[in-house]
Amino acid sequence: MTDLVRLDWRPVLARSVTLRHDRVRGVDLLVLPERVVVLRGAAGSIVALCDGRRDVEAIVAELARRHPEAPVAAEVPVFLEQLRDEGWLR
Repeated sequence: MTDLVRLDWRPVLARSVTLRHDRVRGVDLLVLPERVVVLRGAAGSIVALCDGRRDVEAIVAELARRHPEAPVAAEVPVFLEQLRDEGWLR
């Protein structure tokens, strides 16, 4: 499935989506019109790197540097593609 993700894609949040941190619950949230999505685990830190300047390859490289034991090269592009499919990233 990672073959379908273009590594030169520069993901950025869709215009109607914002990333927020809920201090009370200690979780990151995607706030959409009339909906809130709770991001679990490292999902918030991945989405935070989606600034439109970094491409998928740079995001994976940064996360691999931060978490050398994690399978970021296999999992992060798929996760980002899922968010794009939902319309939360463009």
